[in-house]
Amino acid sequence: MGVYFGFAVLEGVLAMAIIAINLLVCATVYLHKELRGITNYLIVCLAVADLGVGALAIPFSVVLSMEYTLCFYACLFLTCFPLVTTQFSILLLLVIAINAHLKIKLPNSYAMHVKKVWVMILVAFCWLLSLLIGLSPMMGWNRFQQYAETNNKTLAFSFPSERAAFVVIARDIPYGRFLSKVYSKRRNFSYNEIHEGHLVPCSFTSIFSPEYLVYFVFFTCTLLPLAAMLGIYADLFRVVRGHFRSQALWPAKRREIQMARTLFLLVGVFCVCWGPLHVIYCVQLLCPRCQRYESLDRLAVLLSHLNSLANPLVYALRKKDFALALRSVFLYRVLRWPRLKACCCSRHKVHPQA
Repeated sequence: MGVYFGFAVLEGVLAMAIIAINLLVCATVYLHKELRGITNYLIVCLAVADLGVGALAIPFSVVLSMEYTLCFYACLFLTCFPLVTTQFSILLLLVIAINAHLKIKLPNSYAMHVKKVWVMILVAFCWLLSLLIGLSPMMGWNRFQQYAETNNKTLAFSFPSERAAFVVIARDIPYGRFLSKVYSKRRNFSYNEIHEGHLVPCSFTSIFSPEYLVYFVFFTCTLLPLAAMLGIYADLFRVVRGHFRSQALWPAKRREIQMARTLFLLVGVFCVCWGPLHVIYCVQLLCPRCQRYESLDRLAVLLSHLNSLANPLVYALRKKDFALALRSVFLYRVLRWPRLKACCCSRHKVHPQA
């Protein structure tokens, strides 16, 4: 019980920190017009995804760590939502890498080819694709059939069984119990029989098979975008090393190169934070009889959530103008410090003899 409580407390503190820092990032870009570039807009979209992690994914993760007995489809929604936010972060990091590549490789025609409207459309497409990938288990790629057979209720995914799933979910909403009873009578389903067949211990491994978590989530939806990002950044740094250092454009492009390194660092942080969790899933698939350590699993989950806090911190520490804007919003908008004191201090620094 102490391990559960400690994990829940750490996750709660981390969730509040994630929400606070990412809200500060969004407010900074909104209040400072000079920061409203395409790259910063993409960083704000990444902050919105991280807000979803802090506000919803982490509370869902705490519930999943307790392995409560829940309705199968309620548990399925809790497990699918973190997949959506994670997949959106991966796709958005890929879009950020492509944007940095175009900005450095096409310095003269970048503004003509890349428009904010097109970038926002691409971000919306990333959200749509993330929803399709993350919610794919709700379309049938789950262990529902396995639990149905365990309870001697072999329910194929036919039209009536989908209605039966609706009956189970409907009982938890207002007037849902009345509607579920009426619907079960119309479809010749017993309410108690359906309900008992849908109760499962709620966790990632109870809902998703190891093959799904490794082959689809890790290999296909994570490693492929990350490999594309690494290829883009490798080509970008090759172009920088072989072209800009030999021309007069090198001083003017130093800022863009620094930005590219910062974005590459974001990709590295993502790999470090999410790598251990995917390694655990691979071990569970390749060695199902190996001993599991719950504390190690929770530590990997905690590290994956830490990525949502590291993203804005890395970006702020590596970009001086963004860091100054963040500090300004925090001091003068959040803490309500008087600006007169800051002005006097700045004047004292500029004119130390005054």
